[in-house]
Amino acid sequence: MPSLGGWSPVKFLRRFSVRVCPLSAIALLTAGLLVAAGCAKGPEEKGQRKSAEVAVLTVEAKDVPVMGEFVAQTQSSRLVNIQARVSGFLEKRIYIEGAMVKEGDTLFLMDQKPFKAQLDQADAALARQKAAMETARANLDRVKPLAEMDALSQKDLDDAKGQYESYAAAVDQAKAQVDTAKLNLSYTVITSPVTGITSFAQQADGTYVNQTNSLLTTVAVLSPMWVNFSLSENQMATFRDQEKKGLIRMPRNNNFVVEIILVDGTVFPHTGRITFADSSFNPQTGTFLIRASVDNPKGVLLPNQYVRARLKGAIRPNAILVPQRAIQQSSKGHIVWVVREGKAEARPVTVGEWSGEEWFVFEGLKPGEQVVVDGGLLLSPGMPVTVKPYAKPAAGPEPAAEPQKTPVKAAEKKS
Repeated sequence: MPSLGGWSPVKFLRRFSVRVCPLSAIALLTAGLLVAAGCAKGPEEKGQRKSAEVAVLTVEAKDVPVMGEFVAQTQSSRLVNIQARVSGFLEKRIYIEGAMVKEGDTLFLMDQKPFKAQLDQADAALARQKAAMETARANLDRVKPLAEMDALSQKDLDDAKGQYESYAAAVDQAKAQVDTAKLNLSYTVITSPVTGITSFAQQADGTYVNQTNSLLTTVAVLSPMWVNFSLSENQMATFRDQEKKGLIRMPRNNNFVVEIILVDGTVFPHTGRITFADSSFNPQTGTFLIRASVDNPKGVLLPNQYVRARLKGAIRPNAILVPQRAIQQSSKGHIVWVVREGKAEARPVTVGEWSGEEWFVFEGLKPGEQVVVDGGLLLSPGMPVTVKPYAKPAAGPEPAAEPQKTPVKAAEKKS
């Protein structure tokens, strides 16, 4: 019976006084030979590499529209404070708090009795001054022909003229007082100067209002609605650098289209335009303010709501997109596996932002190359691979872009 390095299973068992039948000894010997043969692989067998089957995608360069979403807040384009313009008692609130009102609708009524009395007094003063002026006019008419005949002196004529002109000026003053009294009386009916949504009443009925508590309520214009969002200084610098390198192309005249995404994820039916970009940096927030104006005819958007503003119009020319799972993170950065001449090659890449389920690759890939999408976790450099085409999943709804990724340049201020 052959032995392995002087070792024999039968001798081993006999040494410990164990009886072994011939068939058992042969089985043990066969197992030992198989183990020894398995541990003694030749150098050629060690050098052979297993192949892997991978799904690959052929790289294409194309112009890709890019979008950016920003957390935004709505603001009324015209928020009007309704204030009492005269002092007096607040008699009655006419409007329903929180309701829509039209321009000219009555909101509050003040006690009119003292103002009507002032108007009557001003009317009486005007009538008195008119009577005095008519008397002075008649006196002047009598004095003037007598002075021309030298029956009266020139001084008498001058006195008559001066008296008439004085009473005429008093009449004008009395008319102004009447107009003031009428104006004050009209201020007791407080109306809305705009069409919009009202707020709660700041003062209760019966309150005496004056300059210290003259604010009664507010009316907010709902259309157009302003949508404000912010862009950080780092983002601005990144976008300018990408545009300089040709990685992104802005719309003509920076005319971005702004879509509004409501809190439930639905898209607001009306789009807007950027009307204001603050050129001043806010040191407290580290951002620049951007404002878009959106038509809101049905009043769906209300002031101070949180929404998302989606900017459209920018394009990445000749962009390369690969599925997110094709990119791996290594100690030296992002890499992808590329198939060259039937073998796997690790390629470092420079990536940008996400676009749905894909990732922009700025550097490291060229059109026509084959990128491994599935099966890359088991690859090693130089490993032979068997490729099959990668099947893209069926396109679903348009995914939202990664927040705060689209640049906005400082534009001309528009009110």
